[in-house]
Amino acid sequence: MEDEKLVYSIEEAAAVLGIGYKSCSAAIKAGSIPCLVIGRRKLIPRLALKKMLAGESEKEPMLV
Repeated sequence: MEDEKLVYSIEEAAAVLGIGYKSCSAAIKAGSIPCLVIGRRKLIPRLALKKMLAGESEKEPMLV
């Protein structure tokens, strides 16, 4: 079983990308970084982040 998380918080995604929290949050708001919205939380799926970095991006935020 993989030990990697399925989703990242904004702080974790920013660390993975090597950018700041505010830059990551702004990119999510602009639609550059895909995210799940669960209640008030924004979570970035690891697989969606990997696809985004490979150039296969989904632009619409996923609402739950």
